[in-house]
Amino acid sequence: MRAKLLPYSTFIGYEVEVINATNPSLIGIKGKVVDETKNLLIVKTEKKEVKVPKNNAVFRFYLNNEYVDVSGWAISFRPHERPKKVKEWRLLSP
Repeated sequence: MRAKLLPYSTFIGYEVEVINATNPSLIGIKGKVVDETKNLLIVKTEKKEVKVPKNNAVFRFYLNNEYVDVSGWAISFRPHERPKKVKEWRLLSP
């Protein structure tokens, strides 16, 4: 999937990393998104599933040869509401 299409889909199945959070213990969590709610991303790491609050974190989604950093507050919506409300996306290439 191309990075610019990311806001129009659910995040389930994408590789993600928490690159910043108000809770320092969440920083560095890396894995696959297995579920999503309005306020949480549930990430399956190598050891367990972790519930990460969207509002208090910055996420890095990996898509093929690029990645996208997204502020959690910008995606704190139900997946079907997101295309109308997402305002701030920043595409970064490695």
